[in-house]
Amino acid sequence: MKLFAPLAALCLLATASVSHAADPNLGRNLAATCANCHGTNGHAVKGSGMDALAGMEKAKILQKLADFKSGDKPASIMHQISKGYTDAQLDLIATYFAAQK
Repeated sequence: MKLFAPLAALCLLATASVSHAADPNLGRNLAATCANCHGTNGHAVKGSGMDALAGMEKAKILQKLADFKSGDKPASIMHQISKGYTDAQLDLIATYFAAQK
């Protein structure tokens, strides 16, 4: 009986971790916040002065985001936005945009 409580707790923890599996749409959901400036799915409006992110090479997107985050690339707002994401989240965003056509 003394082993029942720890075993039950372990089973509950295992079940909880499975229920919080990674969201397959997380990259898309994070990238949706970029639509205000960079257009839906990264298709910027022509003549807007914004980079079209759709189909851009992932490494190039990641480099731009890293430059904004570090302050190496000047920006009006991107340096603040990029600092709000983890490197893993930025990777998901770059992966999403690189896959867009």
